[in-house]
Amino acid sequence: MKIVGIICEYNPFHNGHLEHIKKIKELYKDSLIICVMSGHFTQRGNVSVLNKWEKTKLALTYGVDIVLELPFVFACQSADIFAKASIELLDKLNCDTLVFGSECNDINLLTYMAETQVYNKKYQKAVKKYMDTGTNYPTACSKALFELTGKKITTPNDTLGITYIREILKSGANITPVCIKRNTVYHSKTLTPPITSATSIRYSLSKNEDITPYVPSKVKIKNPRLDQDYFSFLKYKIAVSKNLAIYQTVDEGIENRILKYINSCKSIDELILKVKSKRYTYNKLMRMFTHILCDFTKEEAKQYKNNTYIRVLGFTAKGQEYLNKIKKYLDLPLITTFSTFSSPMLEIEKRVTSVYASPFDEKDKVKLIEAEYKEGPVIY
Repeated sequence: MKIVGIICEYNPFHNGHLEHIKKIKELYKDSLIICVMSGHFTQRGNVSVLNKWEKTKLALTYGVDIVLELPFVFACQSADIFAKASIELLDKLNCDTLVFGSECNDINLLTYMAETQVYNKKYQKAVKKYMDTGTNYPTACSKALFELTGKKITTPNDTLGITYIREILKSGANITPVCIKRNTVYHSKTLTPPITSATSIRYSLSKNEDITPYVPSKVKIKNPRLDQDYFSFLKYKIAVSKNLAIYQTVDEGIENRILKYINSCKSIDELILKVKSKRYTYNKLMRMFTHILCDFTKEEAKQYKNNTYIRVLGFTAKGQEYLNKIKKYLDLPLITTFSTFSSPMLEIEKRVTSVYASPFDEKDKVKLIEAEYKEGPVIY
């Protein structure tokens, strides 16, 4: 039986994600699918439209067998950290295949680029050369690869795919990377049937537009959580913080620009556009503001380089059977209920959930916060 991994955010779960799962089942008819999923905040710092329990249920409904939580300390970080922790979790559960979306759909090219990053000694020097000119890290990496290979990769899923492969190579994980063609325009805000980007769906939700044709029938988004819902909480957090520089990714004096513009801005987008510079990309700033909002400090980030547990958010009967079979061989604690394991990293999840619940009405707020430490996995 193939053990196939997916690294996902499902923000929200849409027709493209369903096609991804269907394609895996076509490629590997006898397979078990494990997804590593970010929770209430995503890799780019965005708020999750649905809470992690809702996302878990949808993943299981549409064909995933096991849903693992990627802890916040890794999920809302650079692609390097996000990928490293995700690959580590899949490797721990004996995943042998990783299937991800790709714009170029050329696994040999993506592998070649990843090998260049890992094995070519000139790569890091080239990255440093471009960063020394004020170029941001993602662009410096792309330019360094082009300089050394003559190949240009700029599309987001291909870039992330290279990062996954690189982390497989660096960790020595026995995982074979496989890519499938992705056709959507990733950053487009325009809905394009039948498969559209998560960006366009979130934008349409913010405009109260109908997104029904673009998501599977069981995806119901009655009260989506959007980035702007948290802006007043972010402004308050910045106002009461004595030193913004203690927070993860608040570097190089950027806190001075934040303090200069925060009071005059009416939205998170406006604030980012005013603070943004050549060195700071939109996504990096979005992550940074999420770190401030969630009180995630540099000191905390330094403490966590690897996963200290494996948290299961949900499983099917097939997934439960597999977990029961392998759990005695795992070298990390397998957590199905919050109360059975004590960990500072897990306590951060409770804090992050409390922040995520902040705009909810009181009844829903209490329900979600209590679910964090009282509820067990979703069983489908």
